[in-house]
This record gives sequence, structure tokens and C-alpha cells, in this order.
Amino acid sequence: MTTDTELIRLSAAASMLLDSIRRAGGHPLIVGGAVRDALLGVAPKDIDVEVHGDTDTAVLLTEIAKVGTVRERGRSFAILAAQVNGEDFDVSLARHGEENASERIATRLAEGEHTNISDAFAQRDLTINAIGWDPASGKLIDPFGGLRDLNAGVLRATSNAFGKDPLRVWRVVQFAGRFGFQVEDNTAATCRRIALQMQNQPEAVAQERIWMEWSKLLRVGKHWQAAAAALVATGAIMLLPELAATLTVPQDPTWHPEGNVFTHLTLSAQAAADSCTHGGITGDDREVAVLGALLHDLGKVTHTQIGSVTGRITSYGHAQAGVGQARAFLHRIGAPSHIIRRVVPVVAEHMSHVSVHGTPSRPTLRRLARRLAPASLTDWARVVDADSAGRGSGAKASPAATWLSVAAADPIGTAPILKGRHLISLGLEPGPEFAGILHKALQAQDEGAFADEEGALVWARANLN
Repeated sequence: MTTDTELIRLSAAASMLLDSIRRAGGHPLIVGGAVRDALLGVAPKDIDVEVHGDTDTAVLLTEIAKVGTVRERGRSFAILAAQVNGEDFDVSLARHGEENASERIATRLAEGEHTNISDAFAQRDLTINAIGWDPASGKLIDPFGGLRDLNAGVLRATSNAFGKDPLRVWRVVQFAGRFGFQVEDNTAATCRRIALQMQNQPEAVAQERIWMEWSKLLRVGKHWQAAAAALVATGAIMLLPELAATLTVPQDPTWHPEGNVFTHLTLSAQAAADSCTHGGITGDDREVAVLGALLHDLGKVTHTQIGSVTGRITSYGHAQAGVGQARAFLHRIGAPSHIIRRVVPVVAEHMSHVSVHGTPSRPTLRRLARRLAPASLTDWARVVDADSAGRGSGAKASPAATWLSVAAADPIGTAPILKGRHLISLGLEPGPEFAGILHKALQAQDEGAFADEEGALVWARANLN
């Protein structure tokens, strides 16, 4: 057993929490992601504590409440959500996979006596997440070879308990994309069995939980080829039929020497993630960029044709055709509506630059920006960049920067200048004809007929007369 007394630098709040657990008769171990990340050389963001020893929830609640606030959550896993000096912690009683497990929690950490800890750690999903650290002694507790798998870059199920929560299939994909790890063969086979069950019972996992895993992958994932490999290996790809269909769709090797559509989408998602990482793009903006890149060519499934004589591969109209597939995919993974509203128009418009040679006109750009809303031109540009980059040896320069430079120099923008109140001020009675007048005014604005309110009124008087 490895000893490292400095593995995790505990804050004062964390130390206070651990002391309160000891006063309750518990033996606290730091577990899960905090230990994993520390071993990978990454400072842990969240501290999860698993309590071993002779104690119970009521006593823990009392003692923790003396140093902060605490509440119970999670019927199945008896988790205490604690906050000490503004820091949040999850505290759980060790789980042993049995209904009467709480009667058996009496663990000592003397050398060689780890049976109950092993039983509790066996309930964790992957070996890399089943490593504990005892802050009192500095000892690492690793009953399932998690450190070995961490060093080898392997995702391996800890025990047969893996299948108790089907969400774990999505967690495997998420960890593959975050760390670039490969899925161990037996674990992949277990995931495929679970995925098959989920195909028949899609309600087995709440969409909110699925989105939590996807959001983590989108926000911090840096290894999209590993994520794609995990999607296929685990069978999770079959839970995403819109994406799975791209595995067999060919592309013109002149423009896409990288291979089929799935390969292109994977490389595009990687390019978008890399660009966001380098540019400091985070949160919703990164989710939109990577999702847009991953989904932008779903329409090629239905709109790819191979010429009977020339053998040329084309996919005319695939951008608009992909809207329905993109929306269906986003609903499957539980994406929130504000993300869907931004991703879908980017998918629909990702080819809008193709018919424009050189620098776009301001009217062209304004109309595009209006079609994209609530997505922005920047959202669109990130996906166009990723599409251009995600082609292997066929990667090419993106035209998006030119479009953004025109937008930056446009003093008018896309907001309508002439509005209904202006028409009323000119003596018109509100009515159905307003819509037609305002539509023509917006077209004139886009074409540069006026650039401010005064010019809009001049245009209106001339055209109304």
C-alpha cells in the first residue's frame, strides 16, 4: 500500500469537516475523483468523503452541523451534502451492496484488514474511481488496482456491481473523452449488454442525469477520438441512432480524405474542443461549439448520393436536412432548451459561406446573423472553423474569420431600426399591413438604404407615399 501524506492539500474547511466525522466515531477517507485527479497531477476541485467505522447518519448529522450546514440527499446512497466555510462537500456512509450493510460497517485500517473497505469500494463504477486516501496516515487504499489502470490509461469496471446503474455506460464515455483512456474489453462487453437493455427501456436513466455526463464531456473533454472509440466499444452509439448512422456514410475523398462522416464529425469535435481550450472558451459557449461540430453533418445520412456514372459523392442540401436529426440527438442526451436553440441554427447554416466567394457583403452577413438567432455569428464561426479543420490531411483554411471581421466593422447590426411605433407616428393605424411594411423596411436596411432612425423615417415616408 502506497503512502503519500501530501497527495491532497486540504483546506481548513476540509480539515474541520474531517475532524467532525472523527468525533462522530467515523473514519473518513477521501475517495473518488479527488484522489484520481490528484494522482493525475490535477488539483481536485471537489472533495468527496466516505465514512467508515462505527457511526451512523444521525450522529454524523449532529457533529457536522456543529461546523457547518448539512442535509441528506439521495435515498439510495445516503449522501450528506455539507457546507463548511462556504466550501461544499459530499459525505457518504460506506456502501456494501447489501440491505443490512450499515450493520457491518466496523472497519479498522490496521495493516491487512481492508475487507469491508474493499466491499464498499466495489460499489464504485471504475477502478480509477475506487482509490481511497486516508488523510490521517497518508495511505492510499487501492483494492482493485486503480492506480495500475490509471497509469495504463484503462477504464475497467470495479466489480459486478457496475451494472446496477445504467448511467455508468455514459460515465465510461465521459471519462474516455476527458482522459483519453481506453475501455477494457470485459467492461466494454458489460456496457454493450447494458446499452442493449437501455435501447428497450430508454426511460431507465433520466435525461437530466445523461446530460450531466454529456455536459462534463463537452466542457472539459479533450480527447474526442477516445470518446468516439468508447461510444462504439460500449454500444452507447446505438442509443444515438442519428450519430450511429454516420458510421457507414462515405464522403468525397477529394474534400474529405479522413474517411466517413462519423470520422469527420469526431475530428471536427476535437478541433472545436482544441480551439475552445486554447481560446479560453468555457461553459455554454463551449458546449454549443463542440455539439455544433459533432452534429453539423448529420444530414449527410439522408442526402448523400453516389453518381452512377462518375462515382462522385455529393450531399447537396444536407445542412438543412440535418436540423431534425440534430434536434432529435440533443433531446436524447437531455440537452437543455437554451443549448438546443443555439446548436440547431448553426447546423442549418454551417454551409452558408459556400456560395459566397471572398468577402461577404454586409446585407448577406446581416441576414445570416438574423437566421442564426439566438445563436451568434461567433457560434457559427467556431463550427465552420471546426468543419474546415476536421478533415485529417485535407484540413483547409476557414473563411469564418473574414465573415467575423465584416461583422465587427458593421455599424448597423441586425436589430430592426424601423418599428411599429414609427409607422404609428406617421399616421398609420395598426393592422395586418404593418408586417409587410416592416419586412420591406428590414430588407432595405440590410441593403444599406438607411443606417439610423432618421434615415428609416425618410425611407418610410418615401415608400408609404
